[in-house]
Amino acid sequence: MRMRERCLHQDPDLRKELALLARGCDFVLPSRFKKRLRAFQQGQPRRTRKTRAFKAPAANRLCLCVSQAQVRTEEPVTTALSESIPKFYFPQGRPQANLNIDCLISKIEKIFSQFPNERATIEDMGPVAKACECPLYWKVPLFCSAGGDRTGFVSVHKFVAIWRKTLQTCHDDASKFVHLLAKPGCNYLEQDDFIPFLQDVVNSHAGLAFLKEAPDFHSRYITTVIQRIFYNVSRSWTGKITCSELRKSNFLQNVALLEKEEDVNQLTEFFSYEHFYVIYCKFWELDTNHDLYIDQKDLARHSDQGARVHITCNRGFCCSVRERRAFKEGRLSYADFVWFLISEEDKKTDTSIEYWFRCMDLDGDGVLSMYELEYFYEEQCQKLEAMAIEPLPFEDCLCQMLDLVKPEVEGKITLRDLKRCKMAHIFYDTFFNIEKYLDHEQRDPFSVIREAETDGQEVSDWEKYAAEEYDVLVSEEVANDVCNDV
Repeated sequence: MRMRERCLHQDPDLRKELALLARGCDFVLPSRFKKRLRAFQQGQPRRTRKTRAFKAPAANRLCLCVSQAQVRTEEPVTTALSESIPKFYFPQGRPQANLNIDCLISKIEKIFSQFPNERATIEDMGPVAKACECPLYWKVPLFCSAGGDRTGFVSVHKFVAIWRKTLQTCHDDASKFVHLLAKPGCNYLEQDDFIPFLQDVVNSHAGLAFLKEAPDFHSRYITTVIQRIFYNVSRSWTGKITCSELRKSNFLQNVALLEKEEDVNQLTEFFSYEHFYVIYCKFWELDTNHDLYIDQKDLARHSDQGARVHITCNRGFCCSVRERRAFKEGRLSYADFVWFLISEEDKKTDTSIEYWFRCMDLDGDGVLSMYELEYFYEEQCQKLEAMAIEPLPFEDCLCQMLDLVKPEVEGKITLRDLKRCKMAHIFYDTFFNIEKYLDHEQRDPFSVIREAETDGQEVSDWEKYAAEEYDVLVSEEVANDVCNDV
């Protein structure tokens, strides 16, 4: 038996195939070995077969251990409940935890009990607005939202129902103001939504009492204020004001100040009558036929040599700059002129930078190409030559402007580049306003840089211009009155 076993293991073919079998490989045993293998197996005592563990290389064993450790430490992922994630988006404002709606309603009902039949007219809405904890000049929006503009009065039951719903759905002043003024189903404000509100300001504010004798100026003043509201508040150029835009502006703060400030001229951002007077007088001087429209020839007379907006392409003169809307026979309306004049006199604000960028971007691709810059500079060269001033070659001017703006992409100036450089007013004056361009050329360049670095001025360029022009207009009017008396 020992001899037979020795002979079997010394067989080279069988030893090779046994080794493969020990490693778990499949093979077909040659027929000449089957009998000898069977006899050998019958002569061996039965033993429990142990599976030989395969010893992996060290690197593989390390990876295997890491993966096993990861498997052991992993725990079943549980789906997070929606209640466990705090709400972070409040399009209608963050709800107030301590707001007692019933207490507010009881105050309103107490005010209404003082009126005949518990009905309030527009003259009675001042105390009602204060009971609602709103600024005084919210009275007309509150009155109209309850249907008072149709019936002439507001009943206590209808007003309480409307205001309760408003308090439950709108949780800050911006959302409440939009809810009160907006058309049904709209969550934004359009220009005509402001007319009743501003008409009440004209009718009841002490600083505008003199306008009662000049009703023709009511619509002009209201139009001016509306355009200034959209100029300063709306950032989307869609002709709409959203709650988010209203929150980011200081318009509602100015509305609250109307109650405390008797002189509207102190509210220079929106309601100043002096600013309206300057804008309207400038427009009236250019509008020779007084049809409330001016064409390109009329506009070219503005400030003699300055502010030629040479938009003669098919984009539609300056009306295309605002809201991309249709224009009337290539003429500029008074509302469009408000945007033009403010943008012309103060090119440092975001709105004016966007305004002039849209003027210069002739193909509307969002980039000012070298061709577009040359197109506008050619007209400036013609004006300089007419003034007997030798213009700077365009190549040299272009190098100056590129050094000024430092665009991110060479040869292409974007709106972002102009806002970042803090010197967009110098850039635009180079292509649009001869007088200001020459003034920049004569100034110390280091002083310009210092002004850009300390850009936090309390009085804007527009406010400076409006104050100076108003003084000139008043002095001219006084001089005319003296001549008439003589």
